[in-house]
Amino acid sequence: MLQDHIEHSAYPHPEEFEVMRPEYSEIEDAYFRAVITISSFRVTGESRTEAGARRAALYEAEKTYRSYHPSYRVRNPYPDDFSDREGTKWSRVPPSKRDQMGDYRFVDAEDEEDFADIESMLTWDVRPGDANPED
Repeated sequence: MLQDHIEHSAYPHPEEFEVMRPEYSEIEDAYFRAVITISSFRVTGESRTEAGARRAALYEAEKTYRSYHPSYRVRNPYPDDFSDREGTKWSRVPPSKRDQMGDYRFVDAEDEEDFADIESMLTWDVRPGDANPED
């Protein structure tokens, strides 16, 4: 009789980091660092706000967990299409082009198209306009 395969690892599931309170510190140029620790494991994120730093740390937990469990799908912290609080429109780049272009396409204030990866967006504290109140 075959037993169901259950993935186990010493590394905590990303959802376990979500319930932990981060330790914040201000770093250079008015950016913040959030450190979330579970026993001997820690994740770190940096952003323009404390809330953004926490989101960046949680995304790092997702990526690290995937390194232990390659079949795990990292959750995207952003919708495929959205407008941020400043009115910039963002849209997800097709998977086949992400290596060359980045994860998202956006049009800046000068109407020029540019691209960014999720890590940069988290560092800049990009958030959909209808998400979370101002920090």
